[in-house]
Amino acid sequence: MEKLADVRFPVHEVIARRWSPVTFSERPVSAEQLGSLIEAARWAASCYNEQPWRFIVATKEEPESYAKLLGCLVEKNKAWAQSAPVLMVAVAAQSYEGNGKPNHWAEHDVGMAVMSILFEATAVGLRAHPMAGFDNDAVREAFGVPEGYKPMTAIAVGYMGDMGTAAEEHRQRDEALRSRRPIESLAFSRTWGKTAWFIEESDRKD
Repeated sequence: MEKLADVRFPVHEVIARRWSPVTFSERPVSAEQLGSLIEAARWAASCYNEQPWRFIVATKEEPESYAKLLGCLVEKNKAWAQSAPVLMVAVAAQSYEGNGKPNHWAEHDVGMAVMSILFEATAVGLRAHPMAGFDNDAVREAFGVPEGYKPMTAIAVGYMGDMGTAAEEHRQRDEALRSRRPIESLAFSRTWGKTAWFIEESDRKD
């Protein structure tokens, strides 16, 4: 199932095709594909090349680990994420390794690494759905996350499932139109709130 972004300016097809479904197939994700997702994250940009991201990865091939991670999700997310063959949690190292000082950009950088995973998944025919709905402390306890590391985002990964067998609530969610804020409200020039000149120029051409 494709839901291409309704873009105002051209973007790469991987960006246009990326979206976050709640209907997953139980078809397993191969070890090589999992490696490629983490490799994509590995090469994300980061402040001082600190690479503050770490990933807890659980697959249905390891039922105990998978059940632990699934148990950390809020109930609403468990309802659909349990069909995904892979669950992850992205974790941020909150201090620089070299001097122990706080890394105020770590969470931003982990977000970029997660985005790399989402794009890589889309490029190879997988789907990935990041989630805020999980219990941070439960992840720490279940997986022994040490002090100085902060679980940031849970991610469900897998192949798109059969919409015909999906729960009605999930089918409606996946079939709903995608939307974003108008681009005029996102980029400014000259002063805050003043739409960037290149967008205004495009408006005039329209």
